[in-house]
Amino acid sequence: MALLIGISLAAPALALSASSFPEPVNGERVIDQAGILSRAAVSDVSHQLDAFSAERIEARLVTVSQLDYGLSLPQLGEQLLQQWPAAADQAGQVLFLIDSQTNSAAVVATPSLDGQLSPELLRSTARTTMALPIREGARFRQASLDGIQRVLTVLQGGDDPGEPVVAQVVSQPTNVPTREETASSNALTWVVVLLVAGTIVPMATWWIFSR
Repeated sequence: MALLIGISLAAPALALSASSFPEPVNGERVIDQAGILSRAAVSDVSHQLDAFSAERIEARLVTVSQLDYGLSLPQLGEQLLQQWPAAADQAGQVLFLIDSQTNSAAVVATPSLDGQLSPELLRSTARTTMALPIREGARFRQASLDGIQRVLTVLQGGDDPGEPVVAQVVSQPTNVPTREETASSNALTWVVVLLVAGTIVPMATWWIFSR
C-alpha cells in the first residue's frame, strides 16, 4: 500500500489537450488549471474579462501546466474556441492562454473578430505584453491584466498601446582599466624598476659607507 502511494505521488502531471477542459459554466472567466493565480488575482482578471461583454464578446483566460505532446498553446486555443461555441447573441470569443511549464502565452480569437483584432496584434500581445512579465519574475497576474487591457483597448476603438518598453541597461563609466588597457600599459615595467632600485640603492649605499 505504501509503495503504491509513493508511486502515485511521484507520477508526473497528465498532459493536457482540449478534451481535458469541459465547457465553462456559470460565467466562469478564468480556468486556472496550472494553479498559478491567487484568489485575488483570479478576481482581478475575471473583473477585467467581464469588460468584453460590453463589446458582445466572450473572453476567458486559461492556464495550463503541461500540454499534450506535439500540441502548441495556440493550437489548444483554437481547439477550445471550436469546443466552446459562443452564444448566439455574441460577436465572438477571445482566449488568453498561459503555459506555466514553458513560460509562454498565446492569444486567439474567432474568425468573426479578424476585422477588429489582427493576427499580428494577437501574436505581439502574447509574445511581448504577456510573455515579458512571465519571464521576468513569473508575474502571471500582471501578464494577464496587461494582455487583456491591450486587446480590450483596441476592441473599444482605441489605439494599440503597443509592446512594452524594455529598459536598456547603460554601462556606467569606470576608472578600472580593462584587460586590454592593462596589457598595453607599461605600469608593470615601472613597478619592476622601482623594486630593483629600492633593493640595489640601499645595498650600494651600505657597501660604500662600510668600507
